[in-house]
Parts: sequence; C-alpha cells; structure tokens
Amino acid sequence: MDRLEELRSSYQRVQERLRAAEQSAGREPGSVELLPVTKFHPASDVALLAELGVSDVGENREQEARQKAAELPNMRFHMIGQVQTKKANAVARWAHSCHSVDSIKLANALERGVALAIERGERTETLSCFIQLSADGDTERGGVTAEGLDEVADVIESAEHLLLAGVMVVPPIDSDAGEVFTRARSLVDALAQRIGRNLRLSAGMSGDLEEAVAAGTDVVRVGTDILGKRTVA
Repeated sequence: MDRLEELRSSYQRVQERLRAAEQSAGREPGSVELLPVTKFHPASDVALLAELGVSDVGENREQEARQKAAELPNMRFHMIGQVQTKKANAVARWAHSCHSVDSIKLANALERGVALAIERGERTETLSCFIQLSADGDTERGGVTAEGLDEVADVIESAEHLLLAGVMVVPPIDSDAGEVFTRARSLVDALAQRIGRNLRLSAGMSGDLEEAVAAGTDVVRVGTDILGKRTVA
C-alpha cells in the first residue's frame, strides 16, 4: 500500500470513529472538527492529506511548522504545542490559530507579533487563540489555572489582532480524561456566557477521542491514529 492509500485508510477510520462517537453522544454528525496532527511527519504527508481534502493540520514545533507552511502555502497550520514568548513573532507569521496560549505575557507577545506580520504583509487576518487550561493546576507544564482563565481571556479579547476562540486542554497522565473534559467544557461555557458569544473546546486525541466527544468538545487533535508512528526525531 502506498503512502496516499495508507493515509486515506487511516483518515477514514478516524472519521468513522468520530462519527460513531458523535452518534453515541447524541450529537449532530460533523459537529466535531477533526484536526490531524502532523508533527514529526514530513511535508509530503501534509501534501497527501491535502489531496484527501484536509485543509487544516496541527503542529507542535515552531521551526518545523514554519518550514512546512512555506512549502504548502494553501494549507492552514495550527500551533498546538507550547510557545516560548521569544517565538511569538515567528508563530504570528504562519499560524492560523494557536491552541496553547498560557499566559498574559504570551498573549501580549502574539498581539505584537501579529501586528508586525500584518504591517509587513506577512498575514492579513487576526490570530485565533485558545487558552490552554492546566487541568491539575501545575502551570510548570504549561497552561492557565481555572482561576486565571478570565484574566487571560480579557487580555486576548481586548487585543486588536487576536480573537479568543476558546479553551484547549490535555488531561494529565493518570487522570480521568472524561472528568477533565467535562470540567473544561463547563469552564468554556461559563467564559462564553460572560463574554457573550460562543467559544470552542479543543480536547481529545487518539487515545481519548470518545470521552472528549461525550463531554462536548468541538475539536479533536489526532496524530498517531492518522499518520502512524512519528518518523522524524
């Protein structure tokens, strides 16, 4: 089986799994976005996914994503990994969204980076931002505590070049993923009510997709089950 057919088969399997999870949860078919995660896989795989109708992919490392974005300008790349403040200007040039805003400092840096990118003609649109929630309160691993969500959200909301899209969460190891997702959904809804518009939850990966859909996620980020084991160190 060549690589295109391999990806077609795995992508269809995950789509079917997602549709089954939606049906089981009583949700509308297609209500949850599937974001393939292409980190550590070559740009050629991303190009093949484009042939299968995929328009958006997630990446974890800035330099790797920037290189792929340059090769494939028609694909939308989303930053889902941790972002160092010093890399904010670079992320602002290529990212369609950032799922891992975890501090006011980073939000401000992204605002400056997007403004600069627009000024230089490197982008034309605002940057959609998800606030990364620290489910266990250990911000050393990245993320904002539940108590800090509103403060970071207000900074993003007041920024001229950023758009608050919602909240992203990754369950800590050995945690109950379903409980983490359900709490995150509740926090997203409370934040949305305070702001006065809908916000999205980005939650769920290959191993916990069903739990995330049942809890009300809007985006699942799936890498291994679509692209296989990582091929680039």
